[in-house]
Amino acid sequence: MKIVVLAGGVSTERDVSLSSGRMIYHALKKKGHQAMMLDVYLGLEESASEELFLRDCDWSKDIGNVGISNPDLEQIKKLRTNPETGFFGPGVIELCRMADMVFVALHGENGENGKLQAAFDLLNIRYTGTDYVSSALSMDKGLTKELFAFHNIPMPKGITKKKQDPIAHSMQYPLVVKVCCGGSSVGVYMVEDEKSYEKAMKEAFTFDDEVIVEEYIKGREFSVGVMEGKALPIIEIAPLEGFYDYKNKYQAGSALETCPANLPEEVTKEMQRIAEEVFSTLRLKTYARMDFLLRNEKEIYCLEANTLPGMTPTSLLPQEAQAIGVEFPDLCEWILNISLKKYQ
Repeated sequence: MKIVVLAGGVSTERDVSLSSGRMIYHALKKKGHQAMMLDVYLGLEESASEELFLRDCDWSKDIGNVGISNPDLEQIKKLRTNPETGFFGPGVIELCRMADMVFVALHGENGENGKLQAAFDLLNIRYTGTDYVSSALSMDKGLTKELFAFHNIPMPKGITKKKQDPIAHSMQYPLVVKVCCGGSSVGVYMVEDEKSYEKAMKEAFTFDDEVIVEEYIKGREFSVGVMEGKALPIIEIAPLEGFYDYKNKYQAGSALETCPANLPEEVTKEMQRIAEEVFSTLRLKTYARMDFLLRNEKEIYCLEANTLPGMTPTSLLPQEAQAIGVEFPDLCEWILNISLKKYQ
C-alpha cells in the first residue's frame, strides 16, 4: 500500500511523535509498503506526487532531544513560510489523498483531539486509529471522568478547574494537578501543600485553560493496550525516580517495565476487563492504551485512555504486543489491517 506516516506537528509531544513516526516508517518499509514520513505542520519542500512513494522519503525535522526537553515550538513555527494557511503544511493534504492509508503517528494536540480525524473524514482520507468523536472524548480528561463516573469505572476522585475559577479546593494533600487535554505527562504535577499547589496551577494553566485536580493514589503503575476491544497483557511501570513523567517515559533506563505484569490472576483479569470497558465507554475503535494505578494490591483506578499510544523504542504498547509474540513490524501491520475495517 501507499502509506503516509504523519508525525511531528506543533504539540508539546512533537519529539515523541517524530520518534514514533520513524519507527513506524521503517517497519512499514520492511513489510514491503510504499511508505513515506511527513511532518504534518512543515509539509513538503517539493510538489506532491505519487512518485514520492517510490523513494525513501522522510520529510521531518528534529528540533530538540526526545525525553530531555520539550521542543522549541516557536522555532518550529518560524520554519513555515505560510503559517496563516492553517495546521496542514504544504502538500500534506494532497499527498494524504494520494495514499491508500495515512498512519497517524501524532501525539497531543491536533493529533489526538479529533480535529485531524474530522478533517480527514470530510476529505475522504483513510487513516489509522479511532474516529474524531472518541478522540475528543478521550483527550479531554474532564469529559473522560464524567463518562467514567456514569459507567461506574473506578478512577481517582477529582474536580475540574477553569482558568477563571477560584483555585480554592476542599481536598486533602497530596494531590495531582494535570492539564485537561495534555499527554505524555506534560503538565502533570504532584503537590504536597498549598504553596506547591498554587505554583502547579499557575504552570498548568500555561498549557491549557482547564485543569484537573485529583487525589493522589499511592500505588503501582500499569498500562493495558486494547486491540479491537480485546486487552493485551498488562505491563507494569516502575520509575527509578519520581512518577512516570515525560523523562521517565522516553529516556531509556529511567523506568523498569515488566510484561506480563506480576499480578494475581484475578487482579489481571479485572484490570483487563476494565480496560475493555473503557474502550467501549469512550466509543474507541481499532486500538488504544489505558493507564492504571493499583493501591493495596487490590484497588484498581483507571487514569485515562490514550488513543494514539507511543510507538517509540521505549513505548509500552509494542512491549505488550511482543509479550504475545507480535514483533513491531507485525504490530504496525495489525494496526493497518484493523483500521482498514472502518472503511469496509
